[in-house]
Amino acid sequence: MNLAVIPARGGSKRIPRKNIKEFCGKPMIAWSIEAVLKSGLFDRVIVSTDDPEIAAVAVSLGVEIPFVRPAELSDDHTGTSEVIAHAIKWIRQQGFDPDHVCCIYATAPFISSDDLYRGFKLMRENSADFAFSITSYPFPIQRAIRLRGGRKIEMFYPEYYETRSQDLEEAYHDAGQFYWGKASAWCTDTNIYGSNSVPVIIPRTRVQDIDTEEDWEKAEQIFLTQHINIK
Repeated sequence: MNLAVIPARGGSKRIPRKNIKEFCGKPMIAWSIEAVLKSGLFDRVIVSTDDPEIAAVAVSLGVEIPFVRPAELSDDHTGTSEVIAHAIKWIRQQGFDPDHVCCIYATAPFISSDDLYRGFKLMRENSADFAFSITSYPFPIQRAIRLRGGRKIEMFYPEYYETRSQDLEEAYHDAGQFYWGKASAWCTDTNIYGSNSVPVIIPRTRVQDIDTEEDWEKAEQIFLTQHINIK
């Protein structure tokens, strides 16, 4: 059995009401919920939240709010794994015992049901603990520069000063969209970035962190451009 858990606490500070703020005509969380439901991969889809307004929006979009997330799991310092493990343990107590659990972020408007399917397939084929979305850095990380004292610069990796960009190894980062995992891995706090995880590579054109108002505006511009192109 497969369970989808969408974490969506109410206390976002940098972008107030971020999870249900309107994004391109819908509450932000709606885009994640729609992709999850469209995939047909899940026996149950739940939202883990401490916020009544988020809960009401989620229910109106066709998913479950089977519990109120405890306050101790709703602050700025609580990790994703803790939230998912709590949801798994709670739902097991109600007689539903999932084998695979996918955490889908509420602020992932570029997520697709096809990517969710690819992640599930890769995890099963490789007997992996986790499968999650990643994308490549647009510039070689070996050429990264740090500021010293706000006035001087130095390379993080000066040994690559004369290396051609095309000769440098490509690097990737977490795309922040979804994380498939075995229920047992979530509940034992297994490292998501461990050696038994597999990547689901997403093109950079469908990845955008949304942590600031500037990020939000950029994401809407990209989304609308892609939507127009699809039409």
